[in-house]
Amino acid sequence: MLQILAETQDNLIATKAIGKLTEMDYGKLLPLLYNKLKRYKNIRWYFEMEDFKGWKLKAFWEDAKFDMQHANDFEKIAMVGEKDWQQWMTEIMKPFTKAEIKFFESADSSKALQWIKSTNV
Repeated sequence: MLQILAETQDNLIATKAIGKLTEMDYGKLLPLLYNKLKRYKNIRWYFEMEDFKGWKLKAFWEDAKFDMQHANDFEKIAMVGEKDWQQWMTEIMKPFTKAEIKFFESADSSKALQWIKSTNV
């Protein structure tokens, strides 16, 4: 399940992924991303993971397509989670985008929000 968080405003998209993401989750997320990209040159993404189990295959494909097409449209990405593989996933993303990407432990979610909102890039 994917929740759109209240911190979503201006060029910031804030989401929380719980469990396994499905195609339906991307049906909710992609219109939001495209609308932000129409209004802003670059967007920021706060991506919090809680008991995150990854993606169903079709959802993974939707994510990969969007990421390949818009890799350079992100300014900053804050990945927030609790598992080593989530931190590893953050590192894997770095060569594929010009965005500054940082991983934060779940306990540091407020620091992650502060960082993603800051004007320092």
